[in-house]
Amino acid sequence: MPDIIVVGASAGGVTAISQLVAQLPAGLPASIFITVHIPEHARSALPRILNQKGKIPALAPVDGETIQAGRIYVAPPDRHLLIKRGYVRLVRGPRENRARPAIDPMFRTAARAYGKRVIGVVLSGALDDGTAGLIAIKQQGGIAIVQDPEEALYDGMPRSAIANDQIDHVLRIAEIAELLVRLADEPLVKGGNEPLSDDMEKETDIAELDLNALHSLDKPGTPSRFSCPECHGVLWEIDDDIVRFRCRVGHAYSPETLLAEQNNSIDIALWAGLRALEENAALMSRIAKRMREQGNTRSAARFDAQADGALGRAETLRRLILDREPMTVVEPETERQLAVDE
Repeated sequence: MPDIIVVGASAGGVTAISQLVAQLPAGLPASIFITVHIPEHARSALPRILNQKGKIPALAPVDGETIQAGRIYVAPPDRHLLIKRGYVRLVRGPRENRARPAIDPMFRTAARAYGKRVIGVVLSGALDDGTAGLIAIKQQGGIAIVQDPEEALYDGMPRSAIANDQIDHVLRIAEIAELLVRLADEPLVKGGNEPLSDDMEKETDIAELDLNALHSLDKPGTPSRFSCPECHGVLWEIDDDIVRFRCRVGHAYSPETLLAEQNNSIDIALWAGLRALEENAALMSRIAKRMREQGNTRSAARFDAQADGALGRAETLRRLILDREPMTVVEPETERQLAVDE
């Protein structure tokens, strides 16, 4: 029977997961693993929320904890939840899609460890974390389920998964719960697992902090023209059913997430430029004042003119910043706070 259920969500995900877990029966013959994007420096309240809402015990596992049926394992802040054969790993590996914990590492490691026994579920969320992980699950013969985008509070992740993978089921939360119960009672289809692609294997090793993979010069993909927003190293472009990017030390990005990070970098650069121009104008005005006090009116006038020019350029840049069109993506910060103890 498919008895390894991995669930990923981001913005709107606490609500969706709470609804899903509330409809699952006690004694479900499966192990459930959940990753929701939450702040790295906070305490997650999600296990407590799920214990209040549902009948299946939920916990934040420790590194090396044995996997048991009838349990929900929730990824803690600042650690990827990775699934090994019979136990879990919690690692502070490189962020993927700006998140730690991230969904794709959990999905990929589950696919490698359990193959056809895995059911992957992508729920509400912005951008596209989880899409590459579902592809790994499908490669290994597992089942891919996506929340109906029309029901999801944020439809970015569900729509990305639908667009980039051969999804088995697109369902509302109540229907997903019914399907999980039914699948957990069905016999497993016999047959060997397909091997993960070479690039997917390398990415899984990197997520698990495998030293050989981290130090290997044979990186997944090919060098791109882009740099990592986090460490500024070269990004390798991986095109394995879906395009994604990964740097030498392991930071990983989907195209949408990389675009969002680049947009953020542009914003930072523009504000830094504005600050530099205003500081430059203030310094030249101070120098002009000192020159006038010393009776050097010609030099004072020259510095005053330069200060006015810098202020004019600063005002032009300020208008550019204020007139910039925002990216049409939803950041998950608001929903993240729902999973954090105050």
